[in-house]
Amino acid sequence: MRSACCALTTNRTVILRLFNYLFHGRLSHIYTSESRRSMCRRPLLRCMCRDSQSSKPYYITTPIFYVNASPHIGHVYSAVTADCLHRYKLLKGCDSRFATGTDEHGLKIQQAAGIAGKDPLSFCTEVSESFKDVFQRCGISYTDYIRTTEQRHRRAVEHFWTVLHSKGFIYKGTYAGWYSTPDESFLTPTQVTDSTDSTGREIKISTESGHKVEWMKEENYMFRLSAFHSELLQWFRLNPKVIQPVKFHHLVLQWLEDDLPDLSVSRQKSRLQWGISVPGDPEQTIYVWLDALVNYLTVVGYPQNHAQRWTAAHHVIGKDILKFHAIYWPAFLLAAGLPLPQKIYVHSHWTVEGKKMSKSLGNVVDPREATKKFTVDGLRYFLLRQGVPDSDCDYYDDKVIKMCNSELADALGGLLNRCTALSLNPKQVYPQFSNICFPKESPEGLEGKAVSDDYRMLEAVYALPGLVEQHFEHLQVYKALEAITACVRQTNGFIQRHAPWKLDQNESKDKQWLDTILHVSLECLKVYGILLQPVVPDLADKILSRLGVKTEERNWDSLRFLVKYKGSDCTLEGRALGPDLGILFSRLERSQVISKNATRQKSKP
Repeated sequence: MRSACCALTTNRTVILRLFNYLFHGRLSHIYTSESRRSMCRRPLLRCMCRDSQSSKPYYITTPIFYVNASPHIGHVYSAVTADCLHRYKLLKGCDSRFATGTDEHGLKIQQAAGIAGKDPLSFCTEVSESFKDVFQRCGISYTDYIRTTEQRHRRAVEHFWTVLHSKGFIYKGTYAGWYSTPDESFLTPTQVTDSTDSTGREIKISTESGHKVEWMKEENYMFRLSAFHSELLQWFRLNPKVIQPVKFHHLVLQWLEDDLPDLSVSRQKSRLQWGISVPGDPEQTIYVWLDALVNYLTVVGYPQNHAQRWTAAHHVIGKDILKFHAIYWPAFLLAAGLPLPQKIYVHSHWTVEGKKMSKSLGNVVDPREATKKFTVDGLRYFLLRQGVPDSDCDYYDDKVIKMCNSELADALGGLLNRCTALSLNPKQVYPQFSNICFPKESPEGLEGKAVSDDYRMLEAVYALPGLVEQHFEHLQVYKALEAITACVRQTNGFIQRHAPWKLDQNESKDKQWLDTILHVSLECLKVYGILLQPVVPDLADKILSRLGVKTEERNWDSLRFLVKYKGSDCTLEGRALGPDLGILFSRLERSQVISKNATRQKSKP
């Protein structure tokens, strides 16, 4: 345990971490007896130590996606973001689980199925399968796909409801207020404004979504949300990093400046048939958001054997559902006596050529078509490189083409081609490094071939894993990719500066320097390949396979850069390179993309 917690170097640090740990447990109304037994079996300091990554549990989720429409690029962005974090944690040696799925209950689904002339379950199954298909095409490596129509979920929801009811947090009452069917959301008067519909008739709409709302008054069940106002406020104030980016944390604190009214958590069966009935009251249907949020518990086995995995929960969500995840969900968990999520990662939305995606505008981006035009790796790279969680991002084909060509085809692909070219490395082996050509000391006054810019490049690549780790942990994947791209440019500059193709391979000193240039460049590529695995797994595999890096040498612990420079042995030195797999990433031609778009339009009825 001492070695695992070497980072806890001062008593002050230990006390602060212990306080945070104990506070989190107290705030969660103390864990269930099962949770307490589980926590007691694990050494406290080991739980707190961030340096102990091996087999550490990690649980990442996307929202479950509503099946009232086919998947679009926004859904894929959520899934790719969570997938990236999951793959990153696996690289770090964590025992990571990743869940996604579909939300299949509610009035919207009931209405959509009726319009389609299908029974609700058949309708849900058809759309859910389309999400599965898109996610598989996009390399989403989920470990669990949950549907809210599954029996395991029904059992979890019924148990969760029973716990809340038995603790007195659910009571029978009358709800009167505004309700938005498209948002499946109850609204306060301040969230509603006047508007007109397409015929000029006056209507009320949600100020947040713009969707029409209706006045509803009915007898149903209420959740005592107001009882958790102070605890939620305290939790957010003492855990300023629980919601990232920080702007969304501040937004939640603003919401909590106002009182929290109790929340209606059921609908009359006469209004909503498609959902889970309230236990003991078949005339009431459980509110779709309470039903849906419990999916995160269903996946980890709730109500049995969920304790260890649930304490490692991290949610990836879009900003439009922040209130449900940052206020309703923690309140439900507090009421049930369960731990709160470790992190809620929030991302903004995608527009298309400056406009909100809309069926009526015909600008909804189909991920299947996008992967055909740009490849899976191209689409994943663009979304994660361009997606800035703090603000909305714009999608258009030319931007994808330009970014993928510049950074994947030219910079990264060109670097790999140069470093593994048969003309420079006729034996096709991982070449040897020479400390004489590239001495460890400063280049001034020495006979080495390296110059100051080369040493700056080494410093940047040595620091790169730590920088990437920092950005991944804060859901700033775009910053991680910026850092990797900057290093790729430096490595290309290193190659260009020393022009190894001009060296005489028959002259010993030139050959020694040529091998050193290639060795350094391949070491850089090895680091880039390992770090890019969570983002573009297939492309990263091509890089590492070409370098002859074995599967077991591709984890985070393998990010040992240029060890020969520091006097250690390099296991790759002298090893045969892998087979030439061709062009790493083929350049995208705008004319070809336009042609594919035109073909698709013609094929539409």
